[in-house]
Amino acid sequence: MAVNRLKKVAGIIIPDSKIATQATELLLEHGTEFIYNHSLRVFLFSSLNAQRNNLAHDTELLYVASVFHDLGLVSHYSSENFRFEVDGANAARDFLRSHGVAKEKLQLVWDTIALHTTIGIAEHKENEVALMYSGVGLDVMGEGYEHLTTEHREEIVKAFPRNDFKQKIIPTFFGGFEHKTETTFGNIKADVCAFMIPNFKRKNFCDCILHSPWSE
Repeated sequence: MAVNRLKKVAGIIIPDSKIATQATELLLEHGTEFIYNHSLRVFLFSSLNAQRNNLAHDTELLYVASVFHDLGLVSHYSSENFRFEVDGANAARDFLRSHGVAKEKLQLVWDTIALHTTIGIAEHKENEVALMYSGVGLDVMGEGYEHLTTEHREEIVKAFPRNDFKQKIIPTFFGGFEHKTETTFGNIKADVCAFMIPNFKRKNFCDCILHSPWSE
């Protein structure tokens, strides 16, 4: 995999502790160049948002969460019946547990990854959760794009190229859960299924209510 492994981008130092380095190695081993570049951009955008809003956070944990946040899309970590966000969160928790990381930090990273697509909730959680949610939103949907300086934007994209990101990210998402589309019920990834599958019929919450086994 031909990727850039840099120490500092846009004024943000990229963690190189033992845990951070081993997490990166797992991403390189099991992920793709596309996911690697996206994950590093997410960390950098999250970190810049932390600077801009003066939000204290654990940089190492934010980095590990960024590295693992989309690994639930790849076959090595993908389960048969969990949301891909949960698969990535479980993988990160297992990884950090193997390093003896404290229970509360395990939960924080789990939440950061599991909630990174959960609009309306993640932004109100702990700083690490909210920050990575903001970094994902910036890279995927351009949320907060106006706050990026041209210099930072160009430096980050040069270091970790987008490579036709708009056209590739939807099929990349879908490839991670096309074998378990039912896991997208109630979340934004159902939009991906509707985009990728002709005549895709979403499970409907109101139907679940009206067709429940209750008599009234």
